[in-house]
Amino acid sequence: MPKIRVLVVDDAVVMRRLITDVLSKDDAIEVVGVAANGKIALQKIPQLNPDLVTLDVEMPELNGIETLREIRKIYPKLPVIMFSTLTQRGAVTTLDALQLGANDYVTKPANVGSVAEGMSRLASELVPKIKAHCRHLCPAVAAPAASAILPARRPAPNHRPPAPTRPVPIECVCIGCSTGGPNALAEVFKLFPSSFPVPLLIVQHMPPMFTALLAERLTAGSRVRFTEAQEGDRLQPGCGYIAPGGRHMEVRREGLVTLVRLHDGPPENSCRPAVDVLFRSAASVYGAGTLGVILTGMGQDGLRGCEHLHEKHAPILAQDEPTSVVWGMPGAVTQAGLTDRVLPLSQICGEIVRRVAESRNRIPVPNAVPTPTRPSLCH
Repeated sequence: MPKIRVLVVDDAVVMRRLITDVLSKDDAIEVVGVAANGKIALQKIPQLNPDLVTLDVEMPELNGIETLREIRKIYPKLPVIMFSTLTQRGAVTTLDALQLGANDYVTKPANVGSVAEGMSRLASELVPKIKAHCRHLCPAVAAPAASAILPARRPAPNHRPPAPTRPVPIECVCIGCSTGGPNALAEVFKLFPSSFPVPLLIVQHMPPMFTALLAERLTAGSRVRFTEAQEGDRLQPGCGYIAPGGRHMEVRREGLVTLVRLHDGPPENSCRPAVDVLFRSAASVYGAGTLGVILTGMGQDGLRGCEHLHEKHAPILAQDEPTSVVWGMPGAVTQAGLTDRVLPLSQICGEIVRRVAESRNRIPVPNAVPTPTRPSLCH
């Protein structure tokens, strides 16, 4: 099979060498060129014909955002992975880049003890993303075989609780996503009703600082008020709570109220926050009154959590493969036979609203709602 041809664009000599050395160790990847800024990169793309470009955010002459705009004008389908810093400015620019058409992002290694440790972290994050976005050149990661999917550990029929005799009202919506998730969430919520009757709990794989900005952007682009969740938040109808980067999010009952619990437990599926952690707690607290939704994302996070929801007879929706940036997470849940419906991204908003409304014996709210009104703060 041909190797994945990568063009590395970064103004720092050290970073260019580090990225090149990391990628060159993988037999499926070939670094076909490097560029010190966006202007040089645009000249090299037609000469080198790369399958993917890694693009630094901050560069002289032509920065990452300006370069991305030019790439998208000429090469709308060329995968681009942005390199960002774990700073407020880096987070803002990265979210801008995703809105402009970047396929993914990686944060630069920082505060590592050695070059070897930095290379290890870079390899574990960057290499799988390159292969996921060039899956036509890597059949092994394009559509995982059934044996590659963690088997669904469903209980034997005589151990599984019987299904409720009457539909259970949905009390919360839990959403998990990763690669491609910010844009997918924006699409789902852009026509969401402001009068939504239950809270929305979201795990998007992102580092610290990024999730607070994501909440701000989703709020600005929808009728729902989103917030980066805080310990002890009391869940309110119609409000969205995003798990903060670097922390797991759960829900817990205290009397008649449900609160957010954050903790620093071990990563699951190499992720913190992890979708599995949220879904498990929702299954325990809400049971069949949970609506689980798995959107685009790499890996299998959410599969085990969906098993817990499935055992409680909670409905589960998944994004379909054609509209997913990477069909890893929704694909794993779908192939395990845990989903009630697999839908294109454009239909997920309507399906969520319909299922919640019908379960609560309310007339579904139409997609088009004039003059949005903001709900109160979600804390």
